Amino acid sequence: MQEDQSAQIQTSTISASQVSSYLRSHPDFFETHASLLTEIFLPSPHGSGAISLTERQQLAQRDKIRATENIVAQLVAFGEQNDITSQKIHDFSVKLLANQAFALLPQLIATSMEQVFAVTQSQIRIWINPSDASLVQEAIFTPLPTAFCEWISSLQAPYCGIKPDLAADLMQDHLQSFAFIPLRQAGEPHKIYGVLMLGAEDAERFKADMGLMYLKRIGDLISAALSAYV
Repeated sequence: MQEDQSAQIQTSTISASQVSSYLRSHPDFFETHASLLTEIFLPSPHGSGAISLTERQQLAQRDKIRATENIVAQLVAFGEQNDITSQKIHDFSVKLLANQAFALLPQLIATSMEQVFAVTQSQIRIWINPSDASLVQEAIFTPLPTAFCEWISSLQAPYCGIKPDLAADLMQDHLQSFAFIPLRQAGEPHKIYGVLMLGAEDAERFKADMGLMYLKRIGDLISAALSAYV
């Protein structure tokens, strides 16, 4: 007799998956059994004792709303920062267009990079001969190691991160993060003739996984500004 009762109990046991399946296929269950919403108590997710099923659902919704609000706040902050950066790049573009002297170009770029990207050091190097032979002694045309030039020429996009060994002697040793932006021939994007090098004391300023849109635009602007001289 006891074995029969045990068998009946085992047979009548309902699994959690069966309960879940039943409730999903009977969405009106709690409408016809509304009292269960206040009779069933669950542990509070915030550790404040037991709460009703209705209260638990309300807390879950509040948590979702807070998470959504945080995401929206982050997006707004990113948008505001992008607006600021876009304005700085616009101002930089205007300065490049207004500049008429090659001698002033390196300092204009260096100052602008400090303002736009908060860098500590920036410099430009070009490894092809200038169109005006009198410019060959300018610092921009200082020769670079062949291996470094080949590395820059192989880049499909700006490089960000730690300083590569190939650039060991080109940027200040105390800097923590770097960006190397290829400069491309106008009308020939696959022909790289130089590089803009940026270095920052902040190790997080230029990260390997950062967005590259603004760095690419900076590279395009400087490439265009130098096109008259190479």
